[in-house]
Amino acid sequence: MSIAQRLEHLPFTPFHRRLLILGGCGYMFDGLDSAIVAFTLPVLKTEWHLSGPALGVLGSATYLGYGLGSLLAGWWADRSGRRSVMMSALALYAIGSLLSAVSGTFSSFFSARLLAGLGAGAEATIIAPYLSEFVSSRYRGAFTASLTGFYSFGYVAAAILGFMIVPSSPDGWRWALVATALPVLMLLWWRRTLPESPRWLDQQGRTHEACRIVGTIEQSAGLAAGLSTTPDTTRTTNRPLSDLFAPGLRRSTFMSWVMWLSITFCFYAFFTWIPTLMIERGMTVTRSFAYAISIYTAQLPGYLASAFCTERLGRRATVATFMVGGGISAIGMAASQTPTQVLLFGILLSMFMNGTYGGIYAYTPELFPTSLRGRGIGLASAIARLGAISSPILIGWIYPKAGFPGVFGLTTCVLLIGASITLLFGPKTEKRPLDQEQAFY
Repeated sequence: MSIAQRLEHLPFTPFHRRLLILGGCGYMFDGLDSAIVAFTLPVLKTEWHLSGPALGVLGSATYLGYGLGSLLAGWWADRSGRRSVMMSALALYAIGSLLSAVSGTFSSFFSARLLAGLGAGAEATIIAPYLSEFVSSRYRGAFTASLTGFYSFGYVAAAILGFMIVPSSPDGWRWALVATALPVLMLLWWRRTLPESPRWLDQQGRTHEACRIVGTIEQSAGLAAGLSTTPDTTRTTNRPLSDLFAPGLRRSTFMSWVMWLSITFCFYAFFTWIPTLMIERGMTVTRSFAYAISIYTAQLPGYLASAFCTERLGRRATVATFMVGGGISAIGMAASQTPTQVLLFGILLSMFMNGTYGGIYAYTPELFPTSLRGRGIGLASAIARLGAISSPILIGWIYPKAGFPGVFGLTTCVLLIGASITLLFGPKTEKRPLDQEQAFY
Protein backbone atom coordinates (compact mmCIF):
# COMPACT_ATOMS: atom_id res chain seq x y z
CA MET A 1 0.00 0.00 0.00
CA SER A 2 1.01 3.59 -0.50
CA ILE A 3 1.56 6.06 2.34
CA ALA A 4 -1.80 7.67 1.58
CA GLN A 5 -3.61 4.33 1.66
CA ARG A 6 -2.04 3.38 4.97
CA LEU A 7 -3.09 6.70 6.49
CA GLU A 8 -6.62 6.22 5.18
CA HIS A 9 -6.82 2.81 6.89
CA LEU A 10 -5.79 4.15 10.30
CA PRO A 11 -8.36 4.35 13.09
CA PHE A 12 -8.41 7.37 15.38
CA THR A 13 -5.47 6.62 17.69
CA PRO A 14 -3.88 8.08 20.84
CA PHE A 15 -1.35 9.67 18.49
CA HIS A 16 -4.16 11.63 16.81
CA ARG A 17 -5.51 12.74 20.18
CA ARG A 18 -2.04 14.02 21.06
CA LEU A 19 -1.92 15.92 17.76
CA LEU A 20 -5.32 17.41 18.55
CA ILE A 21 -4.16 18.69 21.94
CA LEU A 22 -0.76 20.03 20.83
CA GLY A 23 -2.15 21.63 17.68
CA GLY A 24 -5.16 22.93 19.56
CA CYS A 25 -2.95 24.59 22.16
CA GLY A 26 -1.32 26.51 19.32
CA TYR A 27 -4.71 27.80 18.21
CA MET A 28 -5.54 28.61 21.81
CA PHE A 29 -2.50 30.87 22.10
CA ASP A 30 -3.22 32.41 18.70
CA GLY A 31 -6.71 33.26 19.91
CA LEU A 32 -5.36 34.55 23.21
CA ASP A 33 -2.90 36.83 21.45
CA SER A 34 -5.49 38.16 19.03
CA ALA A 35 -8.13 38.78 21.69
CA ILE A 36 -5.95 40.34 24.36
CA VAL A 37 -5.29 43.31 22.08
CA ALA A 38 -8.99 44.23 22.27
CA PHE A 39 -8.62 44.65 26.06
CA THR A 40 -5.48 46.76 25.83
CA LEU A 41 -6.91 49.23 23.30
CA PRO A 42 -9.32 51.07 25.68
CA VAL A 43 -6.45 51.60 28.12
CA LEU A 44 -3.99 52.72 25.42
CA LYS A 45 -6.59 55.08 23.97
CA THR A 46 -6.60 56.99 27.26
CA GLU A 47 -2.94 56.56 28.19
CA TRP A 48 -1.56 57.58 24.78
CA HIS A 49 -4.41 59.96 23.84
CA LEU A 50 -5.28 58.13 20.62
CA SER A 51 -8.07 59.00 18.18
CA GLY A 52 -10.49 56.35 16.88
CA PRO A 53 -8.67 55.89 13.53
CA ALA A 54 -5.26 55.78 15.28
CA LEU A 55 -6.61 53.15 17.67
CA GLY A 56 -7.83 51.18 14.67
CA VAL A 57 -4.37 51.32 13.10
CA LEU A 58 -2.87 49.98 16.31
CA GLY A 59 -5.47 47.20 16.38
CA SER A 60 -4.62 46.31 12.79
CA ALA A 61 -0.89 45.85 13.39
CA THR A 62 -1.31 42.24 14.51
CA TYR A 63 -3.40 41.43 11.45
CA LEU A 64 -0.91 42.98 9.06
CA GLY A 65 1.62 40.59 10.58
CA TYR A 66 -0.88 37.76 10.18
CA GLY A 67 -1.09 38.43 6.45
CA LEU A 68 2.68 38.43 5.98
CA GLY A 69 3.02 35.33 8.16
CA SER A 70 0.35 33.48 6.19
CA LEU A 71 2.07 34.17 2.87
CA LEU A 72 5.48 33.11 4.14
CA ALA A 73 4.13 30.03 5.92
CA GLY A 74 2.44 28.62 2.82
CA TRP A 75 5.54 28.98 0.67
CA TRP A 76 7.86 27.70 3.40
CA ALA A 77 5.64 24.72 4.25
CA ASP A 78 5.41 23.46 0.67
CA ARG A 79 9.17 23.78 0.14
CA SER A 80 10.68 22.84 3.51
CA GLY A 81 7.98 21.00 5.41
CA ARG A 82 5.15 21.76 7.78
CA ARG A 83 6.78 21.09 11.15
CA SER A 84 9.61 23.62 10.94
CA VAL A 85 7.13 26.39 10.13
CA MET A 86 4.97 25.57 13.11
CA MET A 87 7.86 25.53 15.59
CA SER A 88 9.61 28.67 14.34
CA ALA A 89 6.39 30.66 14.08
CA LEU A 90 5.41 29.90 17.65
CA ALA A 91 8.76 31.14 18.97
CA LEU A 92 8.45 34.34 16.92
CA TYR A 93 4.99 34.97 18.34
CA ALA A 94 6.25 34.66 21.93
CA ILE A 95 9.05 37.16 21.29
CA GLY A 96 6.65 39.67 19.74
CA SER A 97 4.21 39.42 22.63
CA LEU A 98 6.93 40.01 25.21
CA LEU A 99 8.19 43.04 23.29
CA SER A 100 4.62 44.37 23.20
CA ALA A 101 4.48 44.26 26.98
CA VAL A 102 7.49 46.53 27.38
CA SER A 103 6.57 48.99 24.61
CA GLY A 104 6.28 52.62 25.64
CA THR A 105 5.27 54.34 22.41
CA PHE A 106 2.77 53.97 19.60
CA SER A 107 5.46 53.00 17.07
CA SER A 108 7.19 50.42 19.30
CA PHE A 109 3.88 48.77 20.20
CA PHE A 110 2.87 48.71 16.54
CA SER A 111 6.18 47.05 15.56
CA ALA A 112 5.97 44.47 18.34
CA ARG A 113 2.40 43.58 17.44
CA LEU A 114 3.47 43.25 13.81
CA LEU A 115 6.15 40.75 14.84
CA ALA A 116 3.76 38.80 17.06
CA GLY A 117 1.23 38.72 14.23
CA LEU A 118 3.87 37.42 11.83
CA GLY A 119 4.44 34.41 14.07
CA ALA A 120 0.79 33.87 14.94
CA GLY A 121 -0.29 34.12 11.29
CA ALA A 122 2.25 31.55 10.16
CA GLU A 123 1.30 29.24 13.04
CA ALA A 124 -2.45 29.52 12.42
CA THR A 125 -2.05 28.93 8.69
CA ILE A 126 -0.05 25.74 8.94
CA ILE A 127 -1.61 23.87 11.88
CA ALA A 128 -4.78 22.72 10.10
CA PRO A 129 -3.16 21.44 6.87
CA TYR A 130 -0.27 19.88 8.78
CA LEU A 131 -2.41 17.91 11.20
CA SER A 132 -5.16 17.06 8.70
CA GLU A 133 -2.56 15.21 6.63
CA PHE A 134 -2.27 12.61 9.41
CA VAL A 135 -6.02 11.91 9.58
CA SER A 136 -8.15 9.70 7.33
CA SER A 137 -11.12 11.16 5.48
CA ARG A 138 -13.48 9.40 7.91
CA TYR A 139 -12.47 11.70 10.76
CA ARG A 140 -10.90 14.70 9.04
CA GLY A 141 -13.85 17.09 9.11
CA ALA A 142 -14.72 16.63 12.77
CA PHE A 143 -11.02 16.52 13.74
CA THR A 144 -10.16 19.82 12.06
CA ALA A 145 -13.29 21.61 13.30
CA SER A 146 -12.57 20.37 16.83
CA LEU A 147 -8.97 21.52 16.46
CA THR A 148 -10.04 25.09 15.71
CA GLY A 149 -12.39 24.97 18.70
CA PHE A 150 -9.33 25.58 20.88
CA TYR A 151 -9.42 29.17 19.63
CA SER A 152 -12.38 29.71 21.93
CA PHE A 153 -10.33 28.80 25.01
CA GLY A 154 -7.84 31.49 24.02
CA TYR A 155 -10.54 34.11 23.67
CA VAL A 156 -12.12 33.20 26.99
CA ALA A 157 -8.71 33.29 28.69
CA ALA A 158 -8.09 36.72 27.15
CA ALA A 159 -11.44 37.96 28.43
CA ILE A 160 -10.64 36.71 31.94
CA LEU A 161 -7.18 38.30 31.84
CA GLY A 162 -8.73 41.51 30.54
CA PHE A 163 -11.33 41.49 33.31
CA MET A 164 -8.97 40.61 36.17
CA ILE A 165 -5.57 42.05 35.26
CA VAL A 166 -5.95 44.99 32.85
CA PRO A 167 -8.01 47.25 35.19
CA SER A 168 -6.05 46.25 38.29
CA SER A 169 -3.18 48.73 37.82
CA PRO A 170 -1.83 51.25 35.29
CA ASP A 171 0.52 48.53 33.99
CA GLY A 172 -2.13 45.82 34.04
CA TRP A 173 -2.23 45.65 30.25
CA ARG A 174 1.50 44.92 30.20
CA TRP A 175 1.17 42.01 32.64
CA ALA A 176 -1.71 40.63 30.60
CA LEU A 177 0.51 40.56 27.49
CA VAL A 178 3.30 38.84 29.43
CA ALA A 179 0.83 36.21 30.62
CA THR A 180 -0.07 35.40 26.99
CA ALA A 181 3.54 34.78 25.97
CA LEU A 182 5.20 32.76 28.72
CA PRO A 183 3.16 29.51 28.37
CA VAL A 184 4.24 29.29 24.72
CA LEU A 185 7.72 28.21 25.82
CA MET A 186 6.21 25.14 27.48
CA LEU A 187 4.22 24.32 24.34
CA LEU A 188 7.38 24.52 22.22
CA TRP A 189 8.98 21.91 24.50
CA TRP A 190 5.96 19.61 24.21
CA ARG A 191 5.99 19.85 20.42
CA ARG A 192 9.64 19.01 19.94
CA THR A 193 8.91 15.31 19.17
CA LEU A 194 6.18 15.89 16.59
CA PRO A 195 7.03 14.25 13.23
CA GLU A 196 6.93 15.78 9.78
CA SER A 197 3.84 15.14 7.63
CA PRO A 198 4.25 11.72 5.96
CA ARG A 199 2.15 12.86 3.00
CA TRP A 200 4.53 15.76 2.39
CA LEU A 201 7.59 13.52 2.83
CA ASP A 202 6.17 11.07 0.29
CA GLN A 203 5.57 13.93 -2.16
CA GLN A 204 9.24 14.89 -1.77
CA GLY A 205 10.44 11.36 -2.52
CA ARG A 206 11.36 10.68 1.12
CA THR A 207 9.13 7.62 1.31
CA HIS A 208 11.42 5.75 3.71
CA GLU A 209 11.01 8.49 6.36
CA ALA A 210 7.26 8.56 5.74
CA CYS A 211 7.08 4.77 6.21
CA ARG A 212 8.83 5.00 9.56
CA ILE A 213 6.41 7.67 10.83
CA VAL A 214 3.29 5.85 9.63
CA GLY A 215 4.61 2.60 11.08
CA THR A 216 4.97 4.23 14.48
CA ILE A 217 1.36 5.44 14.32
CA GLU A 218 0.17 1.97 13.28
CA GLN A 219 2.00 0.38 16.20
CA SER A 220 0.47 2.90 18.63
CA ALA A 221 -2.93 1.72 17.39
CA GLY A 222 -2.01 -1.93 18.00
CA LEU A 223 -1.67 -2.61 14.26
CA ALA A 224 1.14 -4.35 12.44
CA ALA A 225 3.33 -1.84 10.62
CA GLY A 226 2.65 -2.10 6.92
CA LEU A 227 5.00 -1.70 4.00
CA SER A 228 4.69 1.12 1.49
CA THR A 229 5.81 -0.48 -1.74
CA THR A 230 4.14 2.08 -3.99
CA PRO A 231 5.66 5.53 -3.53
CA ASP A 232 3.64 8.45 -4.79
CA THR A 233 4.28 8.36 -8.54
CA THR A 234 2.29 11.56 -9.16
CA ARG A 235 4.48 13.78 -7.00
CA THR A 236 5.50 17.11 -8.43
CA THR A 237 7.96 18.97 -6.25
CA ASN A 238 8.29 22.76 -6.24
CA ARG A 239 5.18 23.31 -8.31
CA PRO A 240 4.73 26.95 -9.33
CA LEU A 241 2.19 29.15 -7.59
CA SER A 242 0.47 29.66 -10.95
CA ASP A 243 -0.87 26.09 -10.72
CA LEU A 244 -3.41 27.39 -8.19
CA PHE A 245 -4.98 29.27 -11.11
CA ALA A 246 -5.07 26.33 -13.51
CA PRO A 247 -8.55 25.63 -14.97
CA GLY A 248 -9.38 22.90 -12.46
CA LEU A 249 -8.26 24.80 -9.36
CA ARG A 250 -8.96 28.47 -10.03
CA ARG A 251 -12.61 28.19 -8.98
CA SER A 252 -11.64 26.75 -5.59
CA THR A 253 -8.83 29.28 -5.23
CA PHE A 254 -10.97 32.36 -5.81
CA MET A 255 -13.90 30.99 -3.81
CA SER A 256 -11.60 30.34 -0.85
CA TRP A 257 -10.41 33.96 -0.99
CA VAL A 258 -13.94 35.36 -0.75
CA MET A 259 -14.96 32.84 1.91
CA TRP A 260 -11.96 33.64 4.13
CA LEU A 261 -12.09 37.39 3.48
CA SER A 262 -15.76 37.79 4.39
CA ILE A 263 -15.65 35.93 7.70
CA THR A 264 -12.29 37.40 8.73
CA PHE A 265 -13.42 40.97 8.03
CA CYS A 266 -16.50 40.52 10.23
CA PHE A 267 -14.75 38.50 12.93
CA TYR A 268 -12.04 41.03 13.63
CA ALA A 269 -14.34 44.02 13.24
CA PHE A 270 -16.45 42.50 16.00
CA PHE A 271 -13.88 41.06 18.41
CA THR A 272 -11.36 43.89 18.17
CA TRP A 273 -13.93 46.60 18.87
CA ILE A 274 -16.66 45.04 21.01
CA PRO A 275 -15.21 46.01 24.45
CA THR A 276 -14.58 49.56 23.22
CA LEU A 277 -18.00 49.83 21.56
CA MET A 278 -19.74 48.73 24.75
CA ILE A 279 -17.80 51.35 26.72
CA GLU A 280 -18.82 53.97 24.15
CA ARG A 281 -22.46 53.01 24.80
CA GLY A 282 -22.10 53.95 28.45
CA MET A 283 -20.89 50.76 30.14
CA THR A 284 -18.02 50.83 32.60
CA VAL A 285 -14.76 49.14 31.67
CA THR A 286 -15.41 46.39 34.20
CA ARG A 287 -18.94 45.70 32.95
CA SER A 288 -17.81 45.81 29.33
CA PHE A 289 -15.09 43.24 30.00
CA ALA A 290 -17.51 41.05 31.99
CA TYR A 291 -19.94 41.04 29.04
CA ALA A 292 -17.04 40.19 26.74
CA ILE A 293 -16.32 37.04 28.77
CA SER A 294 -19.86 35.79 28.05
CA ILE A 295 -19.58 36.70 24.37
CA TYR A 296 -16.21 34.97 24.03
CA THR A 297 -17.42 31.88 25.90
CA ALA A 298 -20.10 31.47 23.22
CA GLN A 299 -17.33 30.57 20.77
CA LEU A 300 -17.05 27.06 22.21
CA PRO A 301 -20.60 25.85 21.40
CA GLY A 302 -20.12 27.41 17.95
CA TYR A 303 -17.07 25.26 17.27
CA LEU A 304 -18.70 22.15 18.73
CA ALA A 305 -21.79 22.62 16.57
CA SER A 306 -19.56 23.11 13.54
CA ALA A 307 -17.64 19.89 14.27
CA PHE A 308 -20.97 18.05 14.39
CA CYS A 309 -22.30 19.64 11.20
CA THR A 310 -19.24 19.25 8.98
CA GLU A 311 -19.72 15.47 8.82
CA ARG A 312 -23.51 15.60 8.51
CA LEU A 313 -24.27 18.67 6.40
CA GLY A 314 -20.96 18.77 4.57
CA ARG A 315 -18.25 21.41 4.67
CA ARG A 316 -19.76 23.84 2.17
CA ALA A 317 -23.25 23.78 3.67
CA THR A 318 -21.88 24.19 7.20
CA VAL A 319 -19.88 27.29 6.26
CA ALA A 320 -22.83 28.91 4.46
CA THR A 321 -25.35 28.06 7.19
CA PHE A 322 -23.24 29.54 9.97
CA MET A 323 -22.52 32.67 7.92
CA VAL A 324 -26.25 33.25 7.41
CA GLY A 325 -26.82 32.70 11.15
CA GLY A 326 -24.12 35.28 11.84
CA GLY A 327 -25.76 37.75 9.45
CA ILE A 328 -29.11 37.42 11.20
CA SER A 329 -27.40 37.90 14.58
CA ALA A 330 -25.67 41.03 13.28
CA ILE A 331 -29.08 42.46 12.34
CA GLY A 332 -30.10 41.90 15.96
CA MET A 333 -26.96 43.71 17.15
CA ALA A 334 -27.73 46.65 14.87
CA ALA A 335 -31.23 46.95 16.36
CA SER A 336 -30.18 46.46 20.01
CA GLN A 337 -31.26 49.21 22.40
CA THR A 338 -30.36 47.78 25.81
CA PRO A 339 -27.26 46.13 27.32
CA THR A 340 -29.18 42.85 27.61
CA GLN A 341 -29.98 42.87 23.88
CA VAL A 342 -26.35 43.66 23.05
CA LEU A 343 -25.24 40.71 25.18
CA LEU A 344 -27.79 38.29 23.69
CA PHE A 345 -27.08 39.06 20.05
CA GLY A 346 -23.35 39.37 20.76
CA ILE A 347 -23.39 35.80 22.09
CA LEU A 348 -25.25 34.55 19.00
CA LEU A 349 -22.96 36.42 16.61
CA SER A 350 -19.90 35.04 18.39
CA MET A 351 -21.26 31.49 18.23
CA PHE A 352 -22.09 31.61 14.51
CA MET A 353 -18.91 33.34 13.38
CA ASN A 354 -16.69 30.90 15.21
CA GLY A 355 -18.74 27.99 13.93
CA THR A 356 -18.03 29.34 10.45
CA TYR A 357 -14.32 29.17 11.14
CA GLY A 358 -14.65 25.56 12.28
CA GLY A 359 -16.18 24.70 8.90
CA ILE A 360 -13.63 26.73 6.94
CA TYR A 361 -10.62 25.13 8.59
CA ALA A 362 -12.07 21.69 7.83
CA TYR A 363 -12.99 22.68 4.26
CA THR A 364 -9.94 24.58 2.99
CA PRO A 365 -7.24 21.84 3.27
CA GLU A 366 -9.49 19.64 1.11
CA LEU A 367 -9.64 22.22 -1.69
CA PHE A 368 -5.98 21.81 -2.70
CA PRO A 369 -3.63 18.87 -3.48
CA THR A 370 -0.72 18.14 -1.14
CA SER A 371 1.90 19.78 -3.37
CA LEU A 372 -0.01 23.09 -3.29
CA ARG A 373 -1.87 22.85 0.02
CA GLY A 374 0.41 25.09 2.06
CA ARG A 375 0.43 27.88 -0.51
CA GLY A 376 -3.28 27.51 -1.29
CA ILE A 377 -4.25 27.92 2.35
CA GLY A 378 -1.53 30.49 2.98
CA LEU A 379 -2.70 32.69 0.11
CA ALA A 380 -6.36 32.43 1.18
CA SER A 381 -5.42 33.27 4.75
CA ALA A 382 -3.25 36.19 3.61
CA ILE A 383 -6.09 37.59 1.48
CA ALA A 384 -8.34 37.22 4.52
CA ARG A 385 -5.97 39.33 6.58
CA LEU A 386 -6.77 42.27 4.33
CA GLY A 387 -10.16 42.13 6.03
CA ALA A 388 -8.56 41.85 9.46
CA ILE A 389 -6.31 44.83 8.71
CA SER A 390 -9.00 47.04 7.22
CA SER A 391 -11.96 46.24 9.46
CA PRO A 392 -10.66 47.77 12.75
CA ILE A 393 -9.71 50.95 10.86
CA LEU A 394 -13.02 51.04 8.98
CA ILE A 395 -15.07 50.49 12.15
CA GLY A 396 -13.12 53.29 13.85
CA TRP A 397 -14.25 55.56 11.02
CA ILE A 398 -17.85 54.27 10.65
CA TYR A 399 -18.93 54.11 14.30
CA PRO A 400 -18.80 57.87 15.03
CA LYS A 401 -20.95 58.49 11.93
CA ALA A 402 -23.34 55.53 11.81
CA GLY A 403 -23.21 53.96 15.28
CA PHE A 404 -24.22 50.36 16.03
CA PRO A 405 -26.61 50.10 13.03
CA GLY A 406 -23.87 51.08 10.58
CA VAL A 407 -21.26 48.73 12.05
CA PHE A 408 -23.45 45.65 12.21
CA GLY A 409 -25.41 46.42 9.05
CA LEU A 410 -22.09 46.22 7.21
CA THR A 411 -21.32 42.95 9.02
CA THR A 412 -24.60 41.44 7.83
CA CYS A 413 -23.98 42.35 4.19
CA VAL A 414 -20.47 40.93 4.16
CA LEU A 415 -21.52 37.64 5.79
CA LEU A 416 -24.41 37.11 3.36
CA ILE A 417 -22.13 37.76 0.37
CA GLY A 418 -19.65 35.20 1.72
CA ALA A 419 -22.39 32.59 2.22
CA SER A 420 -23.71 33.09 -1.32
CA ILE A 421 -20.30 32.76 -2.98
CA THR A 422 -19.48 29.64 -0.97
CA LEU A 423 -22.72 27.91 -1.94
CA LEU A 424 -22.54 28.90 -5.60
CA PHE A 425 -18.89 28.19 -6.32
CA GLY A 426 -17.56 25.89 -3.57
CA PRO A 427 -17.00 22.23 -4.60
CA LYS A 428 -18.06 19.32 -2.44
CA THR A 429 -15.00 17.76 -0.82
CA GLU A 430 -16.37 15.11 1.55
CA LYS A 431 -14.36 11.87 1.28
CA ARG A 432 -12.19 13.33 -1.49
CA PRO A 433 -8.60 11.99 -1.31
CA LEU A 434 -5.98 14.47 -0.17
CA ASP A 435 -3.23 12.98 -2.31
CA GLN A 436 -4.68 12.12 -5.73
CA GLU A 437 -3.81 15.13 -7.84
CA GLN A 438 -6.32 14.27 -10.54
CA ALA A 439 -9.18 14.48 -8.02
CA PHE A 440 -8.69 18.25 -7.85
CA TYR A 441 -8.95 18.96 -11.56
